[in-house]
Amino acid sequence: MTALVRLLSLATATPAHILPQHELMKAAGAYFGSNGVDVERLLPAFLNTGIESRYLCEPLEWYQRPIDWKLRNDAFLRHAPALLETAALRAVADAGLTIAEIDQIVTVCSTGIATPSLDALLMERLPFRSDVGRLPIFGLGCAGGVTGLGAASRLARAEPGTNVLFLVVELCTLTFRSGDRRKANIIATALFGDGAAAAVVRAQEAANDNPAILHAGERRWPGTLDVMGWDVAEDGLSVLFSRDIPTLVRERLRPAAEAYLEPRGLRLADIDGFIAHPGGAKVLDALEDVFGLQTGGMVDARAVLRDYGNMSAATVMFVLDRALQRGLRGHHLMSALGPGFTGSFLTLQAA
Repeated sequence: MTALVRLLSLATATPAHILPQHELMKAAGAYFGSNGVDVERLLPAFLNTGIESRYLCEPLEWYQRPIDWKLRNDAFLRHAPALLETAALRAVADAGLTIAEIDQIVTVCSTGIATPSLDALLMERLPFRSDVGRLPIFGLGCAGGVTGLGAASRLARAEPGTNVLFLVVELCTLTFRSGDRRKANIIATALFGDGAAAAVVRAQEAANDNPAILHAGERRWPGTLDVMGWDVAEDGLSVLFSRDIPTLVRERLRPAAEAYLEPRGLRLADIDGFIAHPGGAKVLDALEDVFGLQTGGMVDARAVLRDYGNMSAATVMFVLDRALQRGLRGHHLMSALGPGFTGSFLTLQAA
């Protein structure tokens, strides 16, 4: 029997501070208004997101003051390891393992700087073995959840029987910058939330009910470096968003998905469900068009966007968690878009 990479468990974690979107809209009006932004421009950005609530790693008042690079990254170093610890403990326990039985850690994050890396910080908090392998990945942005899970599955496939822990944490709210009057920053303020996820994967021959990770792959489009990413400003990371993202999704994603599936013996018609990163309401509309779904058809993605906002790379793992809770059957295609401009794909098969 050929060893298949199985998703043994998945857990999510959010910070303590949850706020409804209408409160965040009110606070943003004061936050940006004091810096000369036309507050009326904010309202459509907040009202049309499909978001009802978001989680923040700091209390709201923390964001309503000048925040320099050091304050932002100090907050990142306080909260990111704590969220990862919560998610990791749940995922490892749900897999029926102990922390000491983890052989590899893959960690994805693009919203803060940690050297030593986040996995090393986590090893100071939890009893991992000192010889555990570590792969920290930075810069994947919203694509990181799918690309990182794919990297974890490749490590598991390379050494059957080893337990690989995939971790992702994004503290997007730490990028809020009151002095940035660009529309991209206002949209980010209306979208971003904080969260983390952890999953355990292992390649094994024994059949079970856990979903199998069959393949993973990416597609980057040349000449699109300015579509999405960070610019480094004096007081933090400044978001880069192109308003053309929904158009790019409609024009380029389906051919890219077909090109990913075809050499793996699959077509879009063979896919029973889609697990997509919900970058925003317009992006979800475009994704549903691309994959031939009715409006609102991406139920789990829309529910996660509604309840958590856009948590960058962590978001698609929340979508996968909801899909697993509802019960997966057949082939499912995970997808996310990130800086590069990149489409990331992963195929799951469930009994």
